Parts: sequence; C-alpha cells; structure tokens
Amino acid sequence: MDVRNLTADATVFTANAYLIQGERNSLVDVGAMPGMVDTLQEQVATLDSVFLTHRHDDHVDRLETVRAAFDPTVYAADSGPEAATVLADGDQVSIGGEAFEVVETPGHAPDHLAFVGDMAVFTGDIVVYSDEAFEDGSFGRTDIPGADRETLVKSIDRLLDRLPATVKSLYPGHGPAFAGDVRTVIERARGRAARGEPKYPE
Repeated sequence: MDVRNLTADATVFTANAYLIQGERNSLVDVGAMPGMVDTLQEQVATLDSVFLTHRHDDHVDRLETVRAAFDPTVYAADSGPEAATVLADGDQVSIGGEAFEVVETPGHAPDHLAFVGDMAVFTGDIVVYSDEAFEDGSFGRTDIPGADRETLVKSIDRLLDRLPATVKSLYPGHGPAFAGDVRTVIERARGRAARGEPKYPE
C-alpha cells in the first residue's frame, strides 16, 4: 500500500492528510494546508474517496476545495454539510483498494473514527506516535469541548480489541507515522491516558 502524507511540509497548523494510491485513490483527512488541490493534482488525476477521522478544523478545512476539484465520495461518522456517506462501527470500507474496518473511537471528538486494516491503522487523533507531550505513544487532547478522558480510554481499548497482530504501520493524525510494534505503542498511549497523565502539563 502506497501511503503519502501530503501535508508533511506544511507551514501552517494542519492534520496529516494521507493519500493512498491503489485501485481506488483515497485520502484520509484533508488537512488545512493551502494548496492542497494543487498538491493532489501533482500526484493523481482522480480521487475516488475521502475518509474523515473527525471534523476538527485542522482535519477538514480543505474539504470543500478538494470536493470541488475531484468530486470524491466523502465518508464520515455523520452526514455533515456535504451529505457524506455515514459510517458506523464495524463497517468495512476500501481505502486505496484495500479493506479496512471502521472503529468508532470517541473521546477526543464525539465523531471520531479509526480505520483498521490487516497491515495498517489510521488512528486520527485518538492515538499518535510522538508529539510535544509524549514520545512513543501519545493520545488526543481531552481538555477541549466534546472530549472526555474516560471515553478516550475505552475507545483505545476498543481499538486494541480490533487490531490484528499483522498491523505494522500506524498513521496518526499528527506527528510522524510509525512502523514496527504498533500494539505496544497503542498500549503505551492507553496507559498514559488511563493514569490521568496530563497531555500538556501547566
């Protein structure tokens, strides 16, 4: 599976936006980077689908411009203003032509989804590999409206329950991707969240 983070060199605050090329070109989150359409057009002539992990602005700011340029099918936890195709826990979707299971993962955002495949997982902001708070296993903020730490921990448990042993790549909503022992990274993030460790200590 060919996965590229199109916002890796962005100079504005943005989520990662992953282009997955295959039988069906897909984008996981669109980010907030100006010039996203131009960046996409340099990579692909068509974009079949966009999958949203959640609707925080840094993940969806460029959605309307991408829709106008490519007319992809948008998938999300709710229909939203663009009448997206609604996904529910346990649904099966094709991302870049490969099968992924939808896992509902609220806690950072009420509408948060993760996408779990045989070899890779797109975690959005529920779990990230490294950020300014923690290395080798961090988690989404729960000090913002709509967030809840206890719900987030339960969501990470659900994600771990559904994570195949074959998954070796983690693609988070922020920070670097990770290749290796993904389960241990997620378990470390879960432990830090469950212990009540502050995301950003004062």
